[in-house]
Amino acid sequence: MLTCTPSYALYLAESARNDGLNPRDFALSTVIIGAEPCTQPMREAIEAALDVTAVDIYGLSEIIGPGVSNECHEAQDGLHIWEDQFYPEVIDPATGEPLPEGEEGELVLTSLTKEALPIIRYRTGDLTTLNDEQCACRRTMVRMDNVTGRADDLLIVRGVNVYPSQIESVVLEFDDVLPHYRIDLEREGELDTIEITVELDEGFDGDRTTLENRIRERLQNVLTLSPDTLTLVDYGEIERTEVGKVKRVYDRR
Repeated sequence: MLTCTPSYALYLAESARNDGLNPRDFALSTVIIGAEPCTQPMREAIEAALDVTAVDIYGLSEIIGPGVSNECHEAQDGLHIWEDQFYPEVIDPATGEPLPEGEEGELVLTSLTKEALPIIRYRTGDLTTLNDEQCACRRTMVRMDNVTGRADDLLIVRGVNVYPSQIESVVLEFDDVLPHYRIDLEREGELDTIEITVELDEGFDGDRTTLENRIRERLQNVLTLSPDTLTLVDYGEIERTEVGKVKRVYDRR
């Protein structure tokens, strides 16, 4: 079993291949990923690279650290919050009002058993939804969806609300690119500009312009915003993160 950030799991797999090893031959069956938002396409990339089942874990140091909630291996359909320890709510990040089940908002947690440092209605900043339905694994504790981003991660570009996780989900729909990308934001005069750089798969031999146009069109459809610049770079050109959380956004406005 391996526990790490999603980006580090991909980095380990890539490093193994560069050293002439097949990461799918490792004696791993499960990878527990956390500390970074992880979209479904990135999870699938991890599972394919390492031949494992990847399950998400969630926690935060203000509450307990890792272990507030965890996906089950059986269903991989939301993270079970241990409700005997924590009381979860989802609120509108702008108004603070509680939201109904299934509606996305900011996760709020109250500790139920901590004595030295109880936490009451702590705003985590993480965006998710709650689901009270019984899981396929038969557990009945409420499940939170994978964190899609943070309330303070919101990028407002020319009046359009954009979360980095939305861009990641679009980029990873395309088999010819890797889960390595960066977002650069600048301000020219009174206008914001956004540049997205995406790394091509090592074996890519297609037409870059065609692929670029397809990605740009998909971004426009999902975000209602087209990047000012979309650059496809060769394999290995985007810096990898070996320690800590990966940095995707460079906001210089």
